Amino acid sequence: MLKLLGPRPPSSGYCDGVSRRNFLRIGALGMGGLALPQLLQAEQASGLRSAGRGHKAVIMIFLPGGPSHQDMFDLKEEAPAEVRGEFRSIATSVPGIRICEHLPRVAKQAHRYSIIRSMVGAEDRHDAITCHSGRHPRNQPPGGWPSMGSCLGKLLGPGDAAMPAYMGLAPKMGHVPWADNGRAGFLGAAHAPFEINKGGGQEDMVLQGVTLDRLSDRRSLLASMDRFRRSVDQSGAMDGLDAYNQQAFGILTSSRLVEALDLKKEDPRIVERYGKGDPRNRDDGGPKLMEQFLMARRLVEAGVRCVTLAFSRWDHHGDNFGALRQDLPLLDQGLSALIDDLHDRGLDKDVSVLVWGEFGRTPTINKDGGRDHWPRVSCALLAGGGLRHGQVIGSTDRLGGEAASRPVQFGEVHATVYQAMGIDVNKVTLPDLTGRPQFLVDNGIQPMRELVG
Repeated sequence: MLKLLGPRPPSSGYCDGVSRRNFLRIGALGMGGLALPQLLQAEQASGLRSAGRGHKAVIMIFLPGGPSHQDMFDLKEEAPAEVRGEFRSIATSVPGIRICEHLPRVAKQAHRYSIIRSMVGAEDRHDAITCHSGRHPRNQPPGGWPSMGSCLGKLLGPGDAAMPAYMGLAPKMGHVPWADNGRAGFLGAAHAPFEINKGGGQEDMVLQGVTLDRLSDRRSLLASMDRFRRSVDQSGAMDGLDAYNQQAFGILTSSRLVEALDLKKEDPRIVERYGKGDPRNRDDGGPKLMEQFLMARRLVEAGVRCVTLAFSRWDHHGDNFGALRQDLPLLDQGLSALIDDLHDRGLDKDVSVLVWGEFGRTPTINKDGGRDHWPRVSCALLAGGGLRHGQVIGSTDRLGGEAASRPVQFGEVHATVYQAMGIDVNKVTLPDLTGRPQFLVDNGIQPMRELVG
């Protein structure tokens, strides 16, 4: 396994005893784990790889714990005090659309995204499965449902042959299911995400000691690449490897992926726009890694088809408003910088950005000043992708507890993103482990007419 190690953050570790030493798990050369040669072979066999698909990609931003829809994108200012909360709404760039006062930068971009206020079909489960797959975790086929990133990797491959198709940036968390970058399901390990910031074992090879904080030193990096190549050649590990292993080795030692991950290659003004967060974990959730918004943009621009990340922790059973006063400004800065950046680079028609969590929060504020789990309705934000934006889709009742109009299933959002990627969910299928063709979304689900026309 080839890895790039990252620096230790200030905190010493996790409650599960796993070291917080960050790294990039780039792949495996026949030594277990994610087998990149299998990925390359599977993509060629499918006949679906195409270098002509440009930068078509998706960035999925998961908000672990269930964000409070009533305090972000669906404020109920006319509701009783025990429901409406402490925040007020502000106007956006689209007349009539109002969102939380702690999202002022995002408010100025309302013409560039759509808000879905009526997400339904969630379960009271603290995991990312439904967000990644668009399916209920019940009644799965053998092997399980694959995530969107795995499906895109299988169908389209990467936008650049030197890049993986699917990358996950979610950091380690005390509650492990929140750090799920997505699963390959019945598509197999060849289509699992390449993961960053996850710990590993002694059997993994380090890229000659090069760490993420040393990537700016190109001379040292290239010398380390040369040493790594020579050590492999001298050991004879490359002897007898087929063409797919040779190609995999070329990708793993290519500078393109390394450069995409090296934020020191970015314009300092752009880095400053994204801001700095907090690398420490909050309770059992994740840190606030602002650089991941920028890293996601760099990765899709370099050719990654799907990037997933998980930002902070949103399970606020107590002190809901105190926590949101800290987190919402950071989300506001990172998300707005990403949306602006994609537009400035002409990628807004090709790259979809999806922001959501596993469920919503209760209308009534509890005795601890928090909101509890509420799977009956939640919200989502969808930007880019060449879709029709500047609108709110669906509504909730006066207390924000039920969908009052246009309930939207998770699979509908997936179908919409697939269509933005040029994939017809009515025609494309993938065979499961029994050979049975499976559609990308549940039977009968269609792209959202409000967004695709």
